[in-house]
Amino acid sequence: MSESTNVTGFSPVGASYQTPVSAFTRIFCWASVGLTLMFILNNYLIFWRDWPGFLTLADHLGVFGSSSLKKPLEGTALLLGWIQALSYFVCIAGAAFYTIRTPDRPLRQDSEAMVKIAAYIVRSAFWAVIFVGLADMIISFLRVEDWLTTLVGSELTTSLGRSQFRGAYVHIPLILVGCVVAAFTRSLGFTWLALLVVAAELGIVISRFIFSYEQAFQGDLVRFWYGALFLFASAYTLYEDGHVRVDVLYAGLTTRIRGLINIWGSLLLGMTLCVTVMTLGMWSKSAIINSPMLSFEVSQSGFGMYVKYLMASFLGIFAVTMMIQFASYILESLADYRDEPGRREIGGSSAH
Repeated sequence: MSESTNVTGFSPVGASYQTPVSAFTRIFCWASVGLTLMFILNNYLIFWRDWPGFLTLADHLGVFGSSSLKKPLEGTALLLGWIQALSYFVCIAGAAFYTIRTPDRPLRQDSEAMVKIAAYIVRSAFWAVIFVGLADMIISFLRVEDWLTTLVGSELTTSLGRSQFRGAYVHIPLILVGCVVAAFTRSLGFTWLALLVVAAELGIVISRFIFSYEQAFQGDLVRFWYGALFLFASAYTLYEDGHVRVDVLYAGLTTRIRGLINIWGSLLLGMTLCVTVMTLGMWSKSAIINSPMLSFEVSQSGFGMYVKYLMASFLGIFAVTMMIQFASYILESLADYRDEPGRREIGGSSAH
């Protein structure tokens, strides 16, 4: 097709400038990223810091009919509710303002910016599970062998036997360290984590069949790292177009038609899955992600690792990173549809 406008109204083929469709898509994708991150922040503020939340404010204002609140919001609680409500509108307005101010920015640049956001979250999560896994394994080993009291004293040993203490004073600081390390590294380390999973499993085999020694924390460590490896790597796999799919028809289509299919597939299948996971997992205190994390839930084995609650958070990290990556994928697919220059060759060097 020539440089004339195509029949769909998306843009001239080979164009990189902004059209109404590309502008709306950029606003939608950046708003999706912002709203996702704001939802996670507000989830923390509501259930960990007792902020009222957007829905409570809406109930207070009678948006859903008569208010069901036993006590109306007032004072600081009312102010915090308005702050949370406005935060969502700021995300949408910010996405629109950014798009309007940068009309000449190529879609692929926005896509790569979102990839970097998802990559940082994944890097942070990977470093965190490595640090937490090693530290918790050592503590559990010392506890089961009754060496911990000799090293740190009976009082601290008792405290480390409580999941709330270990989570707050061991796990959370190590998670923050992982976030800092991730800011200075560029490798996601999938290979190294996979190697650690194999090494942990090999350790179980050797200790069981050679030394007749096996403890619950050994299996917990394998499950902890194994779950992290697959759920955290999903966004990167999407970036590399490595997820399994039947492409009997897809492989024979043109680049533009593939881009159109990827856009609608990301919207109707990908993003809806992420929204479903976040909604079901974080809607209330008893939700499947919030409940274990709020209570620092652990496995039934008393001398196992105290990381079960963190494994629940893996679903949240999966949903957040996949939502951001799907937004990036939509922009890249639209760029493919518009036949913009700079198309990425899958399987080559990546931004990760």
